[in-house]
Amino acid sequence: MSVVIPAYRRADVVGRAIDSALAQTASDLEVVVVDDGSDDGTEAVVAAYDDPRVRYLAHERNRGVSAARNTGVEASTGEYVAFLDSDDEWLPRKLERQLAVLDDRGEGWVGAYCEVATADLSLLGRVGSALSERVVRSGGLAEGGRELAEALVTMRVFMGPGSTLLVEREAVRAAGGFDEGLSIYEDWDLVLRVLAAGRIAHVAEPLAVTHFTGDAPAEAYVENDARYLARNAALVDDLEARGVPVRHIHRMGLVGHFLAEGRFSDAAAYLDGRVLRRPTDLARLAFWSLLGVRARLGGVR
Repeated sequence: MSVVIPAYRRADVVGRAIDSALAQTASDLEVVVVDDGSDDGTEAVVAAYDDPRVRYLAHERNRGVSAARNTGVEASTGEYVAFLDSDDEWLPRKLERQLAVLDDRGEGWVGAYCEVATADLSLLGRVGSALSERVVRSGGLAEGGRELAEALVTMRVFMGPGSTLLVEREAVRAAGGFDEGLSIYEDWDLVLRVLAAGRIAHVAEPLAVTHFTGDAPAEAYVENDARYLARNAALVDDLEARGVPVRHIHRMGLVGHFLAEGRFSDAAAYLDGRVLRRPTDLARLAFWSLLGVRARLGGVR
């Protein structure tokens, strides 16, 4: 089993991620930390581990999270590879539970992901999470092949693969690895390509813990979302032909990012008339607008 942790300027938190990987009840694992051109002491933190299971690799310059994960996959030796973002952590039985589920599923199941808990959520964060679970993701298929791919691209499933996915290493390589032109949605994009050849199981337990350390600007979501949809155009077009408004769903996601920054006029550019006919969209608009008002009052653009 190989654990791949990409890190860029993460000296303050990468130790927590490494510790949680080493504390796994699953035996016989290696932890591959890929330093993506850090200049903040990340190397020193990793070097302090006197444990043969920890390996340190470094890029001479910052190349992005997708390149760092690809480097880690290529250097890995395990049958399975599990991804962990450097600012997140796992509960001790995370890998054990995923491997057990895959053993139960049998042939054709190439990976598994688990549920996520978010640390230190604010009251608004808890409200937003509950809204997503009950309004947006309700009824979404949690595991499988093509059906899971459809649920993922229509945002009815949020699996957080960057810290939850365990998958056969050869399945990642056969899928072409992570798209190094994506800095957002790169993990979802990989999952869609893996699902074209195999099925992914779901462990309905929050065995990964995410820590919010900031978000990309809305413009970055616009750029990455366009590339993500273009790379998966065949799936998107098929769903659209069947009446599933994939592109509208993604535009609404962009609206949310602009509104959360308090940028109401920019958000309006991505709205269309369908929002008035979809109660779920109206509920999300109300919540995002509240975030936007808070951002404006707090002086955040």
